[in-house]
Amino acid sequence: MSYRYEDEPDSWYRPEPYCAEVDQLDVVNMGQYNVQDAKTRLSELLNLVERGEDVVIAKAGKPVARLVKIIPPTKRRLGYVKGTLPDEFLEPLSEEEVLRWEAPTISSTPTP
Repeated sequence: MSYRYEDEPDSWYRPEPYCAEVDQLDVVNMGQYNVQDAKTRLSELLNLVERGEDVVIAKAGKPVARLVKIIPPTKRRLGYVKGTLPDEFLEPLSEEEVLRWEAPTISSTPTP
């Protein structure tokens, strides 16, 4: 977002750095707190986040940061590949297979 009047010369045009477009509907559906409120009520805000609510922290009325609940990754069980591997899977490669493995990759894209 930048602020520029139509009659201003281009030298006056300075886009704001680090701007993020925020969907206004998202901001309305979350609690917005200014920095001072967030400092004094951090424990309360964290409780809101734990319950699944998003909290927006604003500076001078502009949303700056959003606190969201971290969802821990689920544990994956080893051996998740379906089926079984053939017995020869763990045997050493033959000479022909080693040569094919170590051969340079040929690309269909021409090189300059």
